[in-house]
Amino acid sequence: MQTELNQRQARPFWLHALLALLSLYFFLSAINVMGSGLKAIGKETTWLADAIAQGDNPLVALMASVLVTSVVQSSSFTTSLIITLVAAGELSPGTAVFAVMGANIGTSITGIIVSLGTLRIKRQFRRAYATALMHAIPNVLTVVLLFPLEWATSSTGADGFTGGILTRTARWITSMLDLGSGEKMFNPIKAITKPIVTAVKEGAGWISGDNTTLAATLVAAIGLLILFMALIGLVKNLKDALLKRIEGLFTVLIFRNDLLAWISGIFSTVAVQSSSVTTSLMVPIAGAGAVKLRRVFPFMLGCNIGTTVTGVIAATANPTAGAVIVAISHVIFNLTDNAIWYPLRIIPIRLAKWYSSLAARRRKYAFIFLATVFLVVPTVALLISELFFFSD
Repeated sequence: MQTELNQRQARPFWLHALLALLSLYFFLSAINVMGSGLKAIGKETTWLADAIAQGDNPLVALMASVLVTSVVQSSSFTTSLIITLVAAGELSPGTAVFAVMGANIGTSITGIIVSLGTLRIKRQFRRAYATALMHAIPNVLTVVLLFPLEWATSSTGADGFTGGILTRTARWITSMLDLGSGEKMFNPIKAITKPIVTAVKEGAGWISGDNTTLAATLVAAIGLLILFMALIGLVKNLKDALLKRIEGLFTVLIFRNDLLAWISGIFSTVAVQSSSVTTSLMVPIAGAGAVKLRRVFPFMLGCNIGTTVTGVIAATANPTAGAVIVAISHVIFNLTDNAIWYPLRIIPIRLAKWYSSLAARRRKYAFIFLATVFLVVPTVALLISELFFFSD
């Protein structure tokens, strides 16, 4: 294990960069493979449509997304999956916006889990846990504010489009990009990834024979697997190529003031395509006292902006109007998050410090927050929705 680690660390920068580009290619290919399979499934059977139909309830979409993102520990994965479902016509943009909100909450679980590694050292744990909460608390509070607003303003227009204020704003921006509903603009990415899509479809067809439903399911499953593996490769190689160079600048340049911390959060997250990586890296650094907690907060807000780039990339891989609407909604949601909580930063910062002090004194509270936000509340909400919205 140690030998493999040393070999990976010894790889030159150019090799990591090349592997990152290769992973990006397979990531884009996976989007189109999965979309192709989902479209075919929609034509062959109604089971997927019936399952997704439950997501027409905003609470189901939100909580299911929290659970999925918590399990895979990657909002990039969940957001890409949501956008692909929209592009395939299996999920409406208005519903997908609520699912994206859930992904924003679920992604903060990684930093909290990382902070638990410092439990033995009380002072260090208090700072590390506060750092993780500075990512989680604003995300939760923003959903608490915007979820009911989006739901309350949701309506169906004369053209059949359903959505709330966020979705409609994103739709207006999308209309300026000259994308008609359901229409596709010129897509060079689809042309580049076509060999992979064709190979997967032919392979699935050979395995399934004349069973077209099985073939479509295999294509979607293979696309999902490629997507997950590509994200792992992309994050790992970008991390090895860039994050070690970024880490040395933290105490010298990045946290000199709030603006630099915010910009650094954006660009470091864009560089590694994962807010889970950058926020989790910050947890032990701040826990060790190398960075002041008040400088951590704008960095975390910047990470929320940076993570929207993955959704934008996913939308460009299959740019239907609906997919672009969801990607832009994600950007608007996180810009709103920044606009609300930076001026009011004293609220999430004090909440994070207060709860981290409580958790440092009584460790059970660290686990109570983790279980409540990422498991208990989503599960109970889904059960309530099933009983009251989908029971006969």
